[in-house]
Amino acid sequence: MQGLLTTKEAAERLGLSPGTLEVWRCLGKGPRYIKIGRRVGYDARDLEAYVESCKVVPLEEQANLARTR
Repeated sequence: MQGLLTTKEAAERLGLSPGTLEVWRCLGKGPRYIKIGRRVGYDARDLEAYVESCKVVPLEEQANLARTR
């Protein structure tokens, strides 16, 4: 699993605790991960995609976008 981030490394990048990522995995939420046997790893690109998917567009910006269409 060389090149993959550990749960601890992924949590540090996201500003979370490793326990949060562990709970999220059990709940089926959070960033994509790779599981080989009992080992879990995270691809940095999947973490970036997850962060991107968490972006919230403020209502004012949504209204501005709607007016320009």
